[in-house]
Amino acid sequence: MKSQINILRQLQELVLTRDEHFQTGDGSHLDQLNDSIFELQDKLLPQAAGLYDRLYKKSHITLAAMSNGCCSVCGMQVPIAQAQQVRLGQHLVTCSSCGRILFLGDADEARNVAEKPDRDDEKSGISRFSAEELMIPHMNAKTPADAITQLARTMEKNKFIANADALVTAALDREGVLSTAMGNELAFPHVRGVEGGALTLAVGISDEPIDWDGKPVNVVILSAIPVAVSAFYLRLMSGLMQALSKNDALATLKSAEDQAALWKALVKVTRHMVK
Repeated sequence: MKSQINILRQLQELVLTRDEHFQTGDGSHLDQLNDSIFELQDKLLPQAAGLYDRLYKKSHITLAAMSNGCCSVCGMQVPIAQAQQVRLGQHLVTCSSCGRILFLGDADEARNVAEKPDRDDEKSGISRFSAEELMIPHMNAKTPADAITQLARTMEKNKFIANADALVTAALDREGVLSTAMGNELAFPHVRGVEGGALTLAVGISDEPIDWDGKPVNVVILSAIPVAVSAFYLRLMSGLMQALSKNDALATLKSAEDQAALWKALVKVTRHMVK
């Protein structure tokens, strides 16, 4: 049954990638993504296929990692007997609260380790997802891998995530499915399933354009995304794209001389589009 779980995880990632492309892309890759999705669905056994279909009608997030004994999507504690079944991986086990199929996350996956803010210190806008120490002005990156690596290590160095190398590997695997270069000098590499905390993003500005799957990119926004907020991430990315497409927004970011100036510029240009 572990092989079926792996197929279901790949299937969920492809479906969510298709959702992203449908909302923010030009539609040119929808047929390719649909073909890959249908190919994976054909590999599911009848029991797994039936369960997947029922869950998919309710939400495109059909699976959830079991993290610290809890469902990573709804947060409910998994009963001990069920948790053991998830670890053994011999049967499909669903969360008794939200009904999603549970799987055991890999020990070497990237994890979000940032402390959650106190309720009396609630933040707004882009500050909910990033911080000044996650800004890299004048990033020296020649390739997408260079940019992603620098941003991931900045996240790890400042104790927002654990295991930057795993985050880089997962982000590059995601690029292999479909490029995250969006045009207008922007790229949004990201990794879903980074559990343990909130959505986190880091921003890098390259003085020289990076060739990102044939598109020139100067602004790179790397995101570590818990599966539970995948739908919200689509809205966030859309808001960022709208904010950065406005006159002089990119120029404002690219002109920042240091980390503090870049953070101030990012807060300024996104204040109306990111809530």
